[in-house]
Amino acid sequence: MGSPTLVGGLPGPQGEASRAGLAGGRFLVTGGTGSFGRTMVARLIAAGAAEVRVFSRDEAKQDDMRRHLGDDRVRFYVGDVRDREALFRATRDIGYVFHAAALKQVPSCEFFPLEALQTNVLGSANVIDACERNGVGKLVFLSTDKAVQPVNAMGMTKALMEKVAQAHARNNPGAHTSVCCVRYGNVMCSRGSVIPLFIEQLRGGRPLTVTEPAMTRFLMTLAESVQLVEHAFMRGRPGDIFVHKAPASTIGDLAVAVATLFDVEPKLKLLGVRHGEKMAETLASREELAHADDLGDFYRIPIDSRDLNYSLYFDEGESTKDRLFDFTSSTARRLGVPEIIDLLRTLPEIRAQLELAA
Repeated sequence: MGSPTLVGGLPGPQGEASRAGLAGGRFLVTGGTGSFGRTMVARLIAAGAAEVRVFSRDEAKQDDMRRHLGDDRVRFYVGDVRDREALFRATRDIGYVFHAAALKQVPSCEFFPLEALQTNVLGSANVIDACERNGVGKLVFLSTDKAVQPVNAMGMTKALMEKVAQAHARNNPGAHTSVCCVRYGNVMCSRGSVIPLFIEQLRGGRPLTVTEPAMTRFLMTLAESVQLVEHAFMRGRPGDIFVHKAPASTIGDLAVAVATLFDVEPKLKLLGVRHGEKMAETLASREELAHADDLGDFYRIPIDSRDLNYSLYFDEGESTKDRLFDFTSSTARRLGVPEIIDLLRTLPEIRAQLELAA
């Protein structure tokens, strides 16, 4: 699972088609100063977008991003997705929106679930409303594996976000704005992820803090997250959810791989499972996969388009495909320590850290 170069596009014919779809467009990225947002904005500029708007609450990060990019095609809007009028102003004359703004930290959402509700559910509904009012053509929501069979507030609010997107598609078949979702697991080296923490601990000569070594998580690069979003942007139909068939690893193996890569003897400090955490995450349930389309690297989970008149289905039944398994981080292709090290070496963030350590 390599990490393709972002600047210059995706590899092969798919990259050419994707560039053609992005070139000349006018885009808005909510949460645009986050790890995904920064990568997506750079990708859009490299692909020839006419304008890219960054919508976020953090003006300091916007200023850093403005100076780093130095491109007058990028415009910055300070605002919160809870503010419908701020979103309405930001989406005016925009063709396409990638909605990445969210409260994502599992423990903090456990302590402040109403805040997660306000941002992840009601804020997402505000994004749809603003897009409809301004005639935006395509809106892609970013979701998470924690939305499947959720046990924590973050996952529950993301699951509701997906339902908001699908309800819009189901209740508004003639809507101007087409809304679909992508769902993925842990993005390696993204802000707040565990790999940068491991590197910081290694540099300080401290043991690596691990919740539970046997815990499994999906592994995905930032480049792959952008590929998934572009796939949904190019091919998504209203209400679709796209899932990348990511590999997984145990947290213990990931910690050992990071330490080995930096030539440090791995020493782990066990913390125990935190608030709201699972031993394994699920990207798609067996019920979803029974109706999903297998697209090679992706699953497409279409919307259930039945209406509230269920008599037809009670009387005649409904056939389903026999795909009786959940796609989880414990059943996905498992990477061992050598494979994780190879994957880590493909990440530009890791290469930069290795150069500093040399």
